[in-house]
Amino acid sequence: MKVEIYDRLHGAIVEERVLGGGLLRLAYESRLSPLLRATLLKSGFAGRLLGWYCDTEWSRHKINGVVEELNINMADFEEPVGGFRTFNQWFTRRLKPGARPFDSDPQVLSSPADCRLTVIPKLDETTAIPVKGARFRIEDLLKTNPEETARFQGGAVLIFRLCPSDYHRYHFPAAGNRGDATDISGRYDSVNPVAVAAGIPVFTENRRVVTQLDLDTFGPAAFVEVGAFGVGGIVDTHGNDPFQKMDEKGYFRYGASTLVLVFGPGRLSINQDLIDHSANGMEILIRTGETLGRVSKS
Repeated sequence: MKVEIYDRLHGAIVEERVLGGGLLRLAYESRLSPLLRATLLKSGFAGRLLGWYCDTEWSRHKINGVVEELNINMADFEEPVGGFRTFNQWFTRRLKPGARPFDSDPQVLSSPADCRLTVIPKLDETTAIPVKGARFRIEDLLKTNPEETARFQGGAVLIFRLCPSDYHRYHFPAAGNRGDATDISGRYDSVNPVAVAAGIPVFTENRRVVTQLDLDTFGPAAFVEVGAFGVGGIVDTHGNDPFQKMDEKGYFRYGASTLVLVFGPGRLSINQDLIDHSANGMEILIRTGETLGRVSKS
């Protein structure tokens, strides 16, 4: 399966470079799929083993090959003295100051991550979220009851899919305060479109962390970190203090993963180009800090 995305910066449709594409097809498009999902992808053991290896100094020898295969521009990133000692240290690399500029206007929502973005500007009456051949309910994503999710009825959802080639730290898209966080155990299926198109319910069955936010200009929101195959951990780096726009919230260790932001009705007006491409089934390549929308005037 070829994955095409829209590169917003260059205004062109490009083919996504997929690390481990053969394994993806084996896990989700072959006759072995049921067996692999019932063993390797259910408990997360394979991902934890891979994460252990990526924390060893042996793993540093993988770095140059992956940088070349995925065509990663390392000029944007800080390198520690002595270089990266492990693959995971490289994977969770930090940006150089100013590498991802953003609009400081509090009325503007900025992207929390480098990603492939899908937006749903308004949840329908059943609160079902359609994503490339799959539909899931907001209450199942947040693992709560319909009464609790009623405040998001008619609101907006933004889905940020991160790949191994991406910067894997992520940020608060606007200033505010954080509320309760819930760690939900689950599977470790891939979040690649190959898996989603195969009908795998990654958004409601994968391990995830749901954090309630109270944003200064956008009101209540849910910030969901979704784990996936190869993700050795979802790491919070901020804590419970109030946050400013684009403060770092955390990072994913090795693997592909996803963030989901859920907003209440009438709070966010998403940029029209993002709406149009999402409506056509096309994910949009976005960089950290890019403008996604503004406070709704309605």
